[in-house]
Amino acid sequence: MQKSSVEVTIPVYNEEKELEKNITTLYKFCHKNLGSYDWHITIADNASTDNTPIIASTLIKKNPKILYFRLEQKGRGRAVKRVWSQSKCDYCVYMDLDLSTDLIHLPKIIQKLTSGYDIAIGSRLAKGAKVEGRTPIRELTSRILNFFFIQFFFHTHFTDAQCGFKGVTKKVVVDLIPKVKDNGWFFDGELLIIAEKSGYKIYEEPVHWIDNPGSTVRLISTIWGDLMSIKRLLQTQPWKIR
Repeated sequence: MQKSSVEVTIPVYNEEKELEKNITTLYKFCHKNLGSYDWHITIADNASTDNTPIIASTLIKKNPKILYFRLEQKGRGRAVKRVWSQSKCDYCVYMDLDLSTDLIHLPKIIQKLTSGYDIAIGSRLAKGAKVEGRTPIRELTSRILNFFFIQFFFHTHFTDAQCGFKGVTKKVVVDLIPKVKDNGWFFDGELLIIAEKSGYKIYEEPVHWIDNPGSTVRLISTIWGDLMSIKRLLQTQPWKIR
């Protein structure tokens, strides 16, 4: 029987310090725990200007299950959307390179996709989640974004729009990714809003998540971009467009 195929996408931008170590960690985990799937890892480089491309080229030469895709424009969302849209796999997953979410959750979200869910996501805010090292301001910002701006305005039920740990079916890639316009940090939040409003089934996995103190996320600019995307979604309501 042919194995189901899985694309694991890792968006990166100027990650020369962590790339080799964390991709190697991810590869070893997948090799040990995803044997029932035909899987590969794609490093999605969105316009890195450091040694990320050089390190990535070394990694792909060592192992055919590690691929490299380069874009000349920045944007985490742009990188993930491009790789997923070109993927031939049955299921597409993405996670942040820092591996803040414990990899033990990866087989579970893939299993949920194979059992009938359209989207499976890691949640730091769902009951049972364990979060370590997160600053109070980031925790407060996350809760305000998820429980006020998203749930209040869109009447959705998922608890964590922006945990960098998500998987989707091929049907979601084909049907919904073209409707997602955000190319930055809110692309997956936008995907979830459109998906739930369109009737797609979403599973939330309470995750063990450890904050990465070296994160390059700029809080103020990210929040502003999120709010602008929310405003656009309220105006355009893409889930109503067939």
